[in-house]
Amino acid sequence: AVKQLMLVTHWLHYWTCYIIQLSSIIFYEDRNFQGRSYECSSDCLELNTHVSHCNSVRVESGCWVLYERPNYMGSQYILNRGEYPDYQRWMGYNDSVRSCRLIRNTTGLFRLRVYERPDFSGQMLECTEDVANLPERWRLREVHSVQVLDGAWVLYEHPNFRGHQYLLEKGEYRRFTEWGAMHPNVGSFRHIQDC
Repeated sequence: AVKQLMLVTHWLHYWTCYIIQLSSIIFYEDRNFQGRSYECSSDCLELNTHVSHCNSVRVESGCWVLYERPNYMGSQYILNRGEYPDYQRWMGYNDSVRSCRLIRNTTGLFRLRVYERPDFSGQMLECTEDVANLPERWRLREVHSVQVLDGAWVLYEHPNFRGHQYLLEKGEYRRFTEWGAMHPNVGSFRHIQDC
């Protein structure tokens, strides 16, 4: 049994490394994939050394989170495989993209719990599927804490997957500030799958 577990662990590590190696995103300074470009295949704390601003992006593979500021700070933008000829296509507010991370845990099970109060107290809603309109499904609009039990999820400020985006990976978020929000408004959320 120990040998089988070691073999499975080795196999999972191999495939995780293989998937991460294949992930690729290209940043372009100008719209429509023009101007200076930079291809990235791993997390990057500071993109400013490669491109001064970003007006278009091509995601070759993987799912990525882009950040408005260095060190994974500021507004977040979640991008799946595809082409984004201008920053408005990824719901960007401007051409500032200063850091990026590859999103992991995009396969398997997906489960999260949202709570009406900090520290996982008050009413709780557990979900395994996307919710396009949280106020319609749950009488509360504010979410003060979240437990991500499986997978990776994106919380949106407004219904129908609009407004500020917040990436939440497996773990506990005792207060909305821990996922980078300025206020507890959550209008919708979705899981990130098969990138």
